[in-house]
Amino acid sequence: MNTTLEKVVNLCKRRGIIFPGSEIYGGLANSYDFGPLGTELKNNIKKLWWKMFVQERNDVVGLDAAIIMNSKVWDASGHVSGFNDLLVECKFCHSRFRPDVLDKSGAVSPHSKLKNGLICPNCNTVREFSQPIKFNTMFRTNLGPVESSENAVYLRPETAQAMFVDFNTIAETSRKKIPFGIAQIGKAFRNEITPGNFIFRTREFELMEIEYFVQEKDWKKYFEHWLAEMKKWITAVGINSKLVEYVEVPDSERAHYSKRTIDVEFKYPFGQKELYGLAYRTDFDLKAHGIEYRDPVSGEKFVPHVIEPALGVERTVLAVLLSCFEEVRGGRTKTTESVKEHEIVLRLPKEIAPIKVAILPLSKKENLTGMAEDIRKTLSKRWVVDYDETGSIGKRYRRQDEIGTPYCLTVDFDSLEDKKVTVRDRDTMEQERVAVNELTFYFASKLN
Repeated sequence: MNTTLEKVVNLCKRRGIIFPGSEIYGGLANSYDFGPLGTELKNNIKKLWWKMFVQERNDVVGLDAAIIMNSKVWDASGHVSGFNDLLVECKFCHSRFRPDVLDKSGAVSPHSKLKNGLICPNCNTVREFSQPIKFNTMFRTNLGPVESSENAVYLRPETAQAMFVDFNTIAETSRKKIPFGIAQIGKAFRNEITPGNFIFRTREFELMEIEYFVQEKDWKKYFEHWLAEMKKWITAVGINSKLVEYVEVPDSERAHYSKRTIDVEFKYPFGQKELYGLAYRTDFDLKAHGIEYRDPVSGEKFVPHVIEPALGVERTVLAVLLSCFEEVRGGRTKTTESVKEHEIVLRLPKEIAPIKVAILPLSKKENLTGMAEDIRKTLSKRWVVDYDETGSIGKRYRRQDEIGTPYCLTVDFDSLEDKKVTVRDRDTMEQERVAVNELTFYFASKLN
């Protein structure tokens, strides 16, 4: 991959896409805020996922569950006793890290001996480390004014458990028959020992997950179905499929509830790491919560098995930015002004681009800006649009290219006479004159 993480981070900061949170107070380690453009990008990704996997399907319904749940949920699911990460400590500076940050040869099990003579990321020199110990990564807090073990609750480390404990209610009220799925987009929290690599690993993140309930005899068929669906999603959202690998997770490394897992990994600038996961969770979760399903036709009772496609929103954003980021050497804007050594184009799919159309009056003269403002009011009823009258037209084109805007619309002096504007395509650089009264139809055909 030619695109460096630094270039993407710099673009995100410069254009207000993503930037450090609490920055005026020195920030908070690996805490990031999504700015105006980042918010639109993130929302568009979630809308596309919902459209593909809920709206367009007749076998998946949605849920928006509470973040804080009864603590018995996490006891039954095994998270309180088993949701652990491994931790090692530098014996010199006492900083703590995940072992895989130190041992580049692979994962370190709690029973393995950690090789010493590795570099401490904090000391930046070769140090000696303690052996790995387990650390529960759930965030714990208290419900109510009194801090006690009886009032302890947790911020959810995953969205899946609500879909399991609400299974009977959803199956009954939605009148869905197995096979069917429950989808949820929501925040999750993990007290990661070593977050890092921009938004790749953070302590607060958002998930797009589906729990798809099937009969045990059908799990292989639906596992392959959801693997194919995830491949379609990767193409639709703009992730470069050449940078994606599908890794079969061996028995020794799978979660305790999983009988088969495929990690969908992406070749980031910092290495090939997990992007998504597809797991066959068997009947572990529903059994843990004592939940059964009664077939409405046969009356048969059984515990459904579960296929889980799990996708992280922030990791999707990062993979999309890395896939769509392009540097055009020598510049590509045909203007009389001097051009920088290179220009940046963010070739986002139109469905997820934060801004669909940029409206650019050629000058600040009132007759042009008035016409441009009228066009903005009309188009903004359908799409997110931008209005920009500052700087030369070449600079304004480049600004829009950097944030992935598919179309730029220029109102010039000829527009006052012929009632047409010039529309420029981000990817082809082609320009065409379009009648003002046909713009809504024109962009509907292009964007929808």
